[in-house]
Amino acid sequence: MSADQTAAAGVTAADATAIRRLSEARDKIVEQLSQVIVGQTAVIDELLISLFARGHCLLEGVPGLAKTLLISTLARSLNLTFSRVQFTPDLMPADITGTDIIEENRSTGARERRFLEGPLFSNMILADEINRTPPKTQAALLEAMQERQVTVGRTRHPLTDPFFVLATQNPIEQEGTYPLPEAQQDRFMFKVFVHYPSFMEEFEVARRTTAIQIDRIQPVLSGDEIIALQKVVREVPASDHVIRYALSLVRQTRVGSAGIPDFVNDQLGWGAGPRAVQFLILGGKARALLRGRTHVTTDDIAALAKPVLRHRLTVNFAAQSDGISADNIIDKLVSVTPTKEDELTNDARFKKIFAS
Repeated sequence: MSADQTAAAGVTAADATAIRRLSEARDKIVEQLSQVIVGQTAVIDELLISLFARGHCLLEGVPGLAKTLLISTLARSLNLTFSRVQFTPDLMPADITGTDIIEENRSTGARERRFLEGPLFSNMILADEINRTPPKTQAALLEAMQERQVTVGRTRHPLTDPFFVLATQNPIEQEGTYPLPEAQQDRFMFKVFVHYPSFMEEFEVARRTTAIQIDRIQPVLSGDEIIALQKVVREVPASDHVIRYALSLVRQTRVGSAGIPDFVNDQLGWGAGPRAVQFLILGGKARALLRGRTHVTTDDIAALAKPVLRHRLTVNFAAQSDGISADNIIDKLVSVTPTKEDELTNDARFKKIFAS
């Protein structure tokens, strides 16, 4: 970005440097991950957007798609402390948050209470197979994810910053699992689907993993640099039109409201709340910066509609029996929502939505 373009966009020289650093860092991170991970570029992009927007991610995919390897390699490329928690039916909240212990002072003989930190006290947390643990332990993540602290007894313990939770779940196993409650899912900025690789990608996976493999992952960003870039993301301006567009997508999911499409009333049982709007806008800002732009467009919002909304919509039984998924409904919403400002503000249906 030239000096004239920087001044025209209202961006300081320091911010322009940070934006350039963020765009370059994305390319370097993808380069580092490509030593270990084949394909999954869309998944990597969504993880990075969530990271720089200070969000958390829920990854869903069948076993063997390298979800755990992707997350651990990402932590190495970002030079962050990393903890993996294998969620099991007997895992207790104290196993992840930490607990107070009584310790004897050898010099005085006195007994003292000391807090023993759990695995949540790391920069990046992999909550592996989160749907295998009971709701009590799942709920222990709520305070950590939202408030970035844990409370043990009467003492609050702040978590390290940056703090990023990546949870995985297996969609094909239902026996002995505990589906995440809606309130827990709402804490995740994105729900990311990890799909099967293409033929050529799987060919490359087979070739690499059955031979001697040496990776040389180099750290690209430090924790302090990530925190600084997260602040830059929030400084990116979003026009009123972009905010209205994000609001339009979210408010159309609320069953029974004025102006919403008929298929929403017919196919949804519950819609998304205000947190979805916040994450759409923050995600749009991060996406724009990762692509070297200083402004958010409606294309950025539309591109993130699925990962932001799919776990916030409750598809009713009639739609499920017809094979209709949340992604199908989101596709329809995007297609019926105008992207041009004059069309959005002058449409009679959207006037009802804005007035409600």
